[in-house]
Amino acid sequence: MLRGSSLRRIVNSGRILSTRSYSTQPVVGENGEQEPKFLQQVGLYFDKAANTTLHEPGLLQYIKEVDSLYEFLIPHETINADGKRVVKTIRAYRAQHSHHRLPTKGGIRYAPDVNRNEVMALATLMTFKCACVDVPFGGGKGGIAINPSEHNVTEIERITRRFASELIQRGIIGPAVDVPAPDYGTGMREMSWISDTYRAFRPNDINAMGIVTGKPVSQNGIRGRNEATGLGVFYSVRELVEDDEIMRSVGLTTGIKGKKVIVQGLGNVGYFAAKFFQENGAKVVGLGERFGAVYNPDGLDVDDVNTYHKVKHSLVGYPRAHTLLQNSADILEQDCDILIPAALEGVINLTNAHRIKAKVIGEGANGPTTPAAAEILEKNGAYIVPDLFCNAGGVTVSYFEWLKNLGHVQFGRLTRQAEEKGKRNMIDKLQTLTGRELSSAEYDVLTRGAAEKDFVYSGLEGTMKESYKVIRQISKDRQVNFRTAAYVSAIDKISLCYQEFGIWP
Repeated sequence: MLRGSSLRRIVNSGRILSTRSYSTQPVVGENGEQEPKFLQQVGLYFDKAANTTLHEPGLLQYIKEVDSLYEFLIPHETINADGKRVVKTIRAYRAQHSHHRLPTKGGIRYAPDVNRNEVMALATLMTFKCACVDVPFGGGKGGIAINPSEHNVTEIERITRRFASELIQRGIIGPAVDVPAPDYGTGMREMSWISDTYRAFRPNDINAMGIVTGKPVSQNGIRGRNEATGLGVFYSVRELVEDDEIMRSVGLTTGIKGKKVIVQGLGNVGYFAAKFFQENGAKVVGLGERFGAVYNPDGLDVDDVNTYHKVKHSLVGYPRAHTLLQNSADILEQDCDILIPAALEGVINLTNAHRIKAKVIGEGANGPTTPAAAEILEKNGAYIVPDLFCNAGGVTVSYFEWLKNLGHVQFGRLTRQAEEKGKRNMIDKLQTLTGRELSSAEYDVLTRGAAEKDFVYSGLEGTMKESYKVIRQISKDRQVNFRTAAYVSAIDKISLCYQEFGIWP
């Protein structure tokens, strides 16, 4: 293995020293207005919420800042187009925003434009996301600046294991320190490699499987994690569209049934969000991915579109679309009631916000709506279900997986048979008293005990319901939008943690 990668912890008493950006140029609106970059956007949202609280300014500033950023280079040996062996350096990052709760938690993304500002922004957002939905983690995020499509599986595994080994050897990640998860460009496969690498370095750690979440079920993952973020998007938007007062204000009926939905993004989050909307009576009229989009006002079959996409790796040429769009961003502007941007940050911005027709925007991605665009949408009467609440399903179920790994027992294993026995006794007694015999199918449904996925779905649904109630109440009491209310909820909880445990004087 090549040696000599340099690791730098860019901190000074827990504060960032340098924020030099490697990100792309900011979005410029049609009238020349320049929008802030992602990290600045998160800061603006935080400041707006913080100004509505009575917390000490010093404490608010401490909560806002990123605690630690780890940046290092990974040497990667490959073969170039001429058949020669060359060594390239790949930049990698791990940011930890807040240690008010441990471990810190957040995904790892693989993308060519990953940079320090992006992982700092995402780590910051993760802290507030966890606090908003009462998941006891601090925020973290990591990334490797590579395009996975340009590397074969062997190369990706080598890069992933090297990334993990650099972090593990320096104690930067661990089941009680910092727990990564999948993000854009990564999945269960990469999490398995990181888990295996950790066990090689820490063979005596009984809680080793808690090093990452989002693992396959066969590797001590949890049932329901794969669809968790998309399901959380559905639950959060459902809570809003069942709010009669809000629906009357935007001229829509309450409930999911019959609503026209567009989802941009056919990755894990977008696919499952679209699937759950469709299964609950919504009409999915548009689906988009990076190489194009399809639209049909009469509705699309989500699974049919997804199957075509898996085979063709594109939506171009899909035969059952009313309209084919070459530019994926154009799908955002089509007619619908609910819009779910579930791809990347900044897709709704000054260049297109005034053409968005949806009255409800559920942020399946992190930071898909810029601050200026959000103002335009809300001025036009739309409601935004903010990212730090809307897409918190993933980290919520990751929390359940982490608890399962530390508890070393599958949810439902101790209770399912007892629950089924109790239900059978009750149903048998009712059949005797009423004289009515149930069919085998009815009997099985009524006496089935809760399995692991049932616990996960129930826990996630309850989390989203309770968090929505808190956000809605803050929004009413302080006359602020849902995003500001979600940040206020998070800030209040983090501040209380610092003060009650004596971390802040």
